[in-house]
Amino acid sequence: MSNITKKSKNFAIVILVGGKSTRFGSDKGLFQFHGKPLISYQLETLASLNLDIFIVAHSNQQVQNYIEKIDITKIMAFIIDDQSLLSSLEEQTPLLGLYSAFKELNKIGYEKTLVLACDIPLIQKNVIEYLISNCNDFDCCIPQWDNGFLEPLLAVYPVKKGLISTIKNLKNGNYKLINLIEKNWKINFISIEKVLQSFDKKLLSFININSFRDLKRI
Repeated sequence: MSNITKKSKNFAIVILVGGKSTRFGSDKGLFQFHGKPLISYQLETLASLNLDIFIVAHSNQQVQNYIEKIDITKIMAFIIDDQSLLSSLEEQTPLLGLYSAFKELNKIGYEKTLVLACDIPLIQKNVIEYLISNCNDFDCCIPQWDNGFLEPLLAVYPVKKGLISTIKNLKNGNYKLINLIEKNWKINFISIEKVLQSFDKKLLSFININSFRDLKRI
């Protein structure tokens, strides 16, 4: 596996922070853990990859909250959710964040993007490098557990095809992330247990922070 050292203008990284965080009770990305926001742990890891990083937020106010609490020199820009395709402004779905990201990245000219949820703070650089390095001949590169479960918020997607898919699903009210992946895409399913665990022994990259109890795990 080779390190990613050359800046790639056709590849971007997207972090979704616009979820409701209902179970957690506050913005997970900004939760202070050992003196810094959870998202800062991600940014420190991702910044070493020398790729453009975008944060997708649900509102201008949330963007302002992040500007005040994180090192914004590590990111390229913020993207705000475009809610024009939702039937109700009350709906909040990661698919909306993906649509908003794909829409903006497509305008700029990016071809692929690694999408991350903000609630997996301990992502390992080797895992990210492996996913990116193994997506060249595929539309989508996504981690998969032995039981068949996929990790759609730690995966590489095609920007143009992703935009078309998210538009279709949002208009039809199909908000499940799994609907994003089209049957005609060429997909590289990466085994978590057989491949990724070889360089992420404790599978830290896949620990989601959904409640305060989860914080004890990290």
